[in-house]
Amino acid sequence: MTPEEVDREFLRAYEKASRTSRKLPPDLMLKLYAYYKQATKHSQAYMPSGNSDIKNAFKLNALLQVKGMSPREAKEAYIELVRENIED
Repeated sequence: MTPEEVDREFLRAYEKASRTSRKLPPDLMLKLYAYYKQATKHSQAYMPSGNSDIKNAFKLNALLQVKGMSPREAKEAYIELVRENIED
């Protein structure tokens, strides 16, 4: 896929994931979160926000697991994860 095609598919996958009414398992939600943040990052220094230390710890762990991915790789992984887990 060209970079433009990846961007279009990523946006479609994001919209699909955002619209789903299905309750997703926490591990899947964390992967989607981490891939999305890695795909759309604007700086290297990103810290999860929120009022729960435990949730922030899980988010940070998920972010560390995708740290070496390029934005394109993260977009492709996000697209694949949505395709595999969220029905139309």
